[in-house]
Amino acid sequence: MRRRDFITLLGGAAAWPLAARAQHPERMRKIGVLMGVANDSEGQARIAAFQQALQALGWTEGENVQVDIRWTEGNVAERIRASAAELVNMAPDVILANGTPVSVALQLQTNTIPIVFVAVTDPVGSGLVPSLARPGGNITGFTVFEYGMAGKWIEIVKEAAPRVIRIGLLHNPSNPAVAGFFPEFRTAAQSLAMQLTVLGARDAAEIEREVDAFVQRPNGGLIVLPDPFTSAHRELIIKLAARRRVPTVYPFNLFAKAGGLISYGPDIVNLFQRAPSYVDRILKGKRAGDLPVEQPTKYELIINLKTAKTLGLEVPPTLLARADEVIE
Repeated sequence: MRRRDFITLLGGAAAWPLAARAQHPERMRKIGVLMGVANDSEGQARIAAFQQALQALGWTEGENVQVDIRWTEGNVAERIRASAAELVNMAPDVILANGTPVSVALQLQTNTIPIVFVAVTDPVGSGLVPSLARPGGNITGFTVFEYGMAGKWIEIVKEAAPRVIRIGLLHNPSNPAVAGFFPEFRTAAQSLAMQLTVLGARDAAEIEREVDAFVQRPNGGLIVLPDPFTSAHRELIIKLAARRRVPTVYPFNLFAKAGGLISYGPDIVNLFQRAPSYVDRILKGKRAGDLPVEQPTKYELIINLKTAKTLGLEVPPTLLARADEVIE
């Protein structure tokens, strides 16, 4: 072998480890995820969307990233706190948080580990960030609603069921973010001469008691407020609304697809597809506090005509025309 060829070969061999290190990080990166109910199909769909988008960005589980998922199992406050502490103690490089209660619990556990939240209502009012444009600190993510949505939900109930003069607001009192909806609800209700009743429930039994008490008087309609708790109990809520023949508007498409009358809100699975872009940037050195909080780009109106027929409702053509999807 000629000397020049031998030197070239040595130079190439020396570059191989450098190329390998450029293709694969020197250490396995760790992502913690805190979700809701493990056996819930919607939760599984959100995780699948997150993992697929993460892999598309070059993060393959078992090769250069390890994803540790914890489930709060019913979104009980004590369970959320315990799961948040457990996840933080594992010292991941970044944490993905689903919903306001989970995000607040994680922020109380750490001010150093970066957190990317998804489906949070009013992160400023909840104390998660000082502003959407400049969150600062160790947390950022994707918000889900503006409080002005309350007026839209009331208008949709009234348009779908004109006889409704009473509105029950079914919510989880343990979620501080929902309080911001109430002034907007009161303003919208006054403009339409409608009465409001706040229905607070922290477990399945309370949901049944609150709904059953509300329907004792006629001409009522329900609005289910966004929360991991109400999403986890959607089958029960939908069943109660059907049994009591109460027109109900829901915040997410998963309710309408499961048999709820009408949903109006963002596609949460899409937000989980967007979240890996922030996780990727943080793993590559970006500070979470330098990434602005992003808002949904689209709200979807879905109407379940099959449910409308069982309730004896004739959905107005004007409302049907605005629907993004009609389930028949």
